[in-house]
Amino acid sequence: MAVDYAKLRGLTVRKLVAALGRDGFQEWRRKGATRFYVHPDGRTVTLHTHGAGQTFKIGTLQSVVEKQARWTENDLKRLKLLK
Repeated sequence: MAVDYAKLRGLTVRKLVAALGRDGFQEWRRKGATRFYVHPDGRTVTLHTHGAGQTFKIGTLQSVVEKQARWTENDLKRLKLLK
């Protein structure tokens, strides 16, 4: 089941960071506007944040969700990012 990224288009940095926290990711380090998050199972997420209200481009969002956090559509619903 493919994720409809058009529904996630308005996802802000603040909401994504909160969802990472709910899923068990912890901020590992910062370097300028770049934040690195690590999960106890070894997954890592790198976010370039220039403001808490910033939204992500679809390609960036897809990379974070599918390749880095490895979230499925069910995970997105559980984390309250999708309805």
